Amino acid sequence: MSHSQEIAGDSPGAANLRARRRRLSVALALLLAALAIPAVAQAAGLPKVNTHGAREVSYGSAVLAGSVNPNGSNTSYYFQYGLTKAYGSQTAIADAGSGTKSLPVRLPIAGLQPITVYHFRLVAVNSFGATIGDDEKLLTTKVPLSLAILSSPNPVPFGGAVTVQGTLSGTDNAKRAVSLQANAFPFTGGFQNVGNTELTTATGGFSFTVPSLTASTQFRVATSTNPPVVSPVAGENVAVRVSSHVARTKRRGFARIYGTVTPAVNGAQVGMLRIAQGRGILAGGTVARPRNASSSRFSRVVRVKKGAYRVLVKVAPGPVVSAYGTPLLIR
Repeated sequence: MSHSQEIAGDSPGAANLRARRRRLSVALALLLAALAIPAVAQAAGLPKVNTHGAREVSYGSAVLAGSVNPNGSNTSYYFQYGLTKAYGSQTAIADAGSGTKSLPVRLPIAGLQPITVYHFRLVAVNSFGATIGDDEKLLTTKVPLSLAILSSPNPVPFGGAVTVQGTLSGTDNAKRAVSLQANAFPFTGGFQNVGNTELTTATGGFSFTVPSLTASTQFRVATSTNPPVVSPVAGENVAVRVSSHVARTKRRGFARIYGTVTPAVNGAQVGMLRIAQGRGILAGGTVARPRNASSSRFSRVVRVKKGAYRVLVKVAPGPVVSAYGTPLLIR
């Protein structure tokens, strides 16, 4: 083979040139493919989100719902919320995983104002960037009305006045009509309205006075709404009214302690106690005896020392409860 044929034909130099061209072509193709990968992956790897409606909406809280598709990359999500589309608040951040399918997500929010519109949206973030869902709205509810009451004094002496006061809380709690209801011992007659209906104050407050209570009674307060809001029951005890006195006797170191008990509790135990270091020490005792239809009496001579004494009248369970008399000072 001649020299010219070697160059024009399949010479070693031509074969090497063709091989170099093939390698260059392959390398260029790989480079172009490599340059294209980030753009393709970025479009495919961004998370996909949908903001759904709110759930379990109350006057102060709600649960925000949506869906997230991590699109194959580890993804976190959260909700933004606020009074406008500027939002201003956000939930805690949660993990959506790295799957390729859409999954439902929910996060709670609290500290909301009643009867208020809030905007919210879902945001998902992974290494490729963030995706923001559409804006949605929720309306919080009213604060439900509720009642709290207290009766005083408790116990009240027989025939004494009782005050039942309290507060109506919740939305539109001012100038609401409320009624006092009572159920007297033995608590089998059911609750009945007592006195006149009252209107709550601008802050929901109210107060009822029962001028004379003669039996332990359960009280409650109810609104005139439909259905009515009813308070918890406040139990008011009526204690026997003890009137006690002390008189000297001819015997040195002895005194007569006597008095009356209203209402009549004939046969009730009566103890005369000497008060020492805050404790009652029994100095003597007797039983209540008939005085008239409405009261009982007691009297007993007891050995005494200088100091304070009190009478305790102990009655069986019933419309009235046990009570002490006023302190007596023996000099």
